[in-house]
Amino acid sequence: MDLLTVTEKAAGRIRELLEKQGTPEGGLRVKITSGGCAGFQYRMDLVEAAGEKDFVVEAHGARVVLDARSAIYLAGSEIDFVSGGLMGARFEVRNPNAAASCSCGDSFDLKRQPAG
Repeated sequence: MDLLTVTEKAAGRIRELLEKQGTPEGGLRVKITSGGCAGFQYRMDLVEAAGEKDFVVEAHGARVVLDARSAIYLAGSEIDFVSGGLMGARFEVRNPNAAASCSCGDSFDLKRQPAG
């Protein structure tokens, strides 16, 4: 199983945002934090570079950066970029490890807690 997949549409949007920011060699950091109405939430930020201990997924000319803890929660997930609907344009995570999510899709609960 791949650590994470990134759709062409998401990769294109990541590249576009990094170009606008003036950091085309950077990436999109996806991090899992505690909180939200379902227990965990996704946090996404543009970063200039990955840290020494980060995992980097490269797809379609874009980079997604994950810390070790988030990589465990995101294993097997897909990141897409969707537009329209009530939430507008946004990155969307399709996470097979999520047991339930809130209606906005930004927070979730896990099927299982990773060991460690």
